[in-house]
Amino acid sequence: MDATRSRAGGAAALIEAPAVPVLDGVRHEDVRVGDLRMHVARAGPDPATSDATPVLLLHGFPEHWWQWRKVIPLLATDRAVLCPDLRGSGWTDAPDDGYDIGTQVADVVGLLDALGLGLGRVHVLGHECGALVALRLALDHPTRVASVVSMTVPHLWLRRSARLLATLRKVWFDPLLAVPGLGLSLLSRGRQRLPRHLLTTHVKVPGAIGPRDVELYLERLREPVRARAAVAAHRDLVMRELSGVLRGAYAGRTLEVPTVALLGAGDSLSDVRLLGGYEGHAADLTIEIFQDAGHFLPEERPERVVDVARGVFARAA
Repeated sequence: MDATRSRAGGAAALIEAPAVPVLDGVRHEDVRVGDLRMHVARAGPDPATSDATPVLLLHGFPEHWWQWRKVIPLLATDRAVLCPDLRGSGWTDAPDDGYDIGTQVADVVGLLDALGLGLGRVHVLGHECGALVALRLALDHPTRVASVVSMTVPHLWLRRSARLLATLRKVWFDPLLAVPGLGLSLLSRGRQRLPRHLLTTHVKVPGAIGPRDVELYLERLREPVRARAAVAAHRDLVMRELSGVLRGAYAGRTLEVPTVALLGAGDSLSDVRLLGGYEGHAADLTIEIFQDAGHFLPEERPERVVDVARGVFARAA
C-alpha cells in the first residue's frame, strides 16, 4: 500500500494514500526513475509488440492521471497509452524539490527509458502544466517525440503586449498559489475553495467534472507534501517559465514535430489576437479553438480531442 510521509507539527508521520480509482482496461505500475517513484496508468496493447506509436498523456493542475479517464479508452483501442502522475501529483512521490519544467521533462524521459521505450518515439498530449512539459520535451528531445497536442498552452513564443498582460490577470490565482504559506493554505486546508473553484467554474460542459471527480483531485491535495509540491510548481511557473516566455527565452528554439494547440473558448488565452508569435519557430503548428468548451478539454470534449490527436498522428506518420 502506498504511503506518503507528511510533517505535522514538526513530527514525521505516514499518511496512507487513498486507493487509485478503477478504470476498466487500465493497469497501474510504480516505476523507479532515479530516486523518484512514478505512478503510471497503462492501457492498450503492449508497445513492444504493437506497430503503432505509443501515446503519452500528461495531466494539468489540480488533477492527476484521472483527468484522462475519458480519453484513455478511445486511444487504447489500437495504441499503447501511458498516463503518468507527474512529480508531486496523484500517486507519484512528492519530494522536496525538482518542480521546474526541466526536471519534470527529465522525469518523463527517465520513465520512457524505464519502460523500454528509449529507442522509439511517442505521441504526447499535454494539458496546462502537462502541455508545458510536452512542448519542452519536444524541443529538448525531438527524437523522442512524434507529435504534440498542447491544450490551454498555445505555444512558447507569445508576444508580450498590453493585451496579453491584461489577459494574464485572469489567472490571478497562479501568483497566489506560488506564495508558500498562502498557497499551502489555499490548497490543503478547510474546504479547499480555490482548487474547488477552478474545477467547477472553468468548465463550460455541465457534468464534465462531477462531484466524485472533484473529490478524487482534492483528496490528494489535502496531503501537505502534495500541496507543497503544487506551490513549488506554481512558483517555478510564475517566476521562471511564464516570465521566461514573456522575455523571449525560447526565441532561439524551433519546434520541429507536428503540433496542434487546442484551447476552449472559455479559456483566458483563447483570444485569437494573442496567439501569434510562433511563426518561424514551429515547423508544423496549427491552433484550434473549441467554441463549446472551457479549460478542461480532455474532460469536456474527449472525443474531439482524440479526433484532433489522430489527425496529428497521421501528419507525423
